[in-house]
Amino acid sequence: MHVTSTETVPLSTSLRHATMAVHERAHHSSYMAALLGGHLPLDGYTLLAEQYGAIYGALEAASDTLAHDPVAGPFVIDELRRLPGLHADLDALGSGIPRILPATHAYVDRLRTAAGDPQLFVAHHYTRYLGDLAGGQMVGKLLDRTYGITGPGALFYDFATLGSPSRFRVRYRALLDAAPWDEVARARVAAEAVHAFELNIAVLGELADEVGAGLAA
Repeated sequence: MHVTSTETVPLSTSLRHATMAVHERAHHSSYMAALLGGHLPLDGYTLLAEQYGAIYGALEAASDTLAHDPVAGPFVIDELRRLPGLHADLDALGSGIPRILPATHAYVDRLRTAAGDPQLFVAHHYTRYLGDLAGGQMVGKLLDRTYGITGPGALFYDFATLGSPSRFRVRYRALLDAAPWDEVARARVAAEAVHAFELNIAVLGELADEVGAGLAA
């Protein structure tokens, strides 16, 4: 029987298949169910934005570190940066000193490790930015509908500077597929992408505990 090497499968395809199940778990977490169902108080959403501030602070610091790396550097796309919008959002939401949950600290620690490893960095970059781009329009509309928030408070989900999301996804998949990694490296990237989702699921679980989303979902 002929076995096709995973190296011949585009990395973008491998990542999508590897993360399919864990992506569904994240999307159907009790916290996300409560948020998407419009059941959270505004401070329950603000707590999520505070976690994102820490997560994207670490991810975008890693981007700065790897901006000139021959493989990771092309993924450092200024139009993707979420931190400036997040800062404006947190100001608009009335966040004072952000309350960072233990699971978020663990996530941030892993992102700091990724700053020294292009393969780990690309895995985390892929899971965060493409996930937020995919769900951003829906959550942005929900913030308007549920809380009356447009502009500051919801800028995290505004990807207008990227232009067409579908065209950008094609561009991003091409970057993934052009990365010069062998089969072992690609498997490592896929494993780290799954780990990134697990870290995110842990954050969502703690958020649910904090806001009682498990009871609301």
